[in-house]
Amino acid sequence: MDSSWHSGPGSPEKTVAINHDLRIPAAELLFRFSRSSGPGGQNVNKVNTRVTLIFDVAGSPSLTPEQRNLINNKLGTRINKQGRLQVTSYRHRTQGANRTAATERFVELLQGALQKRKPRKKTRVSRAAKKRRLLAKKQRGRLKQTRSARITDQD
Repeated sequence: MDSSWHSGPGSPEKTVAINHDLRIPAAELLFRFSRSSGPGGQNVNKVNTRVTLIFDVAGSPSLTPEQRNLINNKLGTRINKQGRLQVTSYRHRTQGANRTAATERFVELLQGALQKRKPRKKTRVSRAAKKRRLLAKKQRGRLKQTRSARITDQD
């Protein structure tokens, strides 16, 4: 399979904004291009339109240790043994469109991983709800008791 490697787009000043705290320099993103099984007609056998975006989570200087832990915990199944996150796109017919789609998906994944969950508030079942539940159980028991055939000694 023919594939080629390219580092991030353009100059090192370009960045990918994840959230208000994190911007990843484009130089940290690695793009791999290969032949796609997706749309493309006759071009599908000639042009490298599949794009795989590779981001080194373990070695990125842009991430704080806390951010790195969050990403590893939430995206652990997508990160390989070398600590690299891979995002692939082959929906579109052009390399540029797939590159954009892979970058957008990468941003969505990191935003979701870095979003902190609100702590759960402990709740209790109210006294009235407990009383209603027990009352319903007693009524159901009485109903079943009236249906049961009672054995008598009158035979």
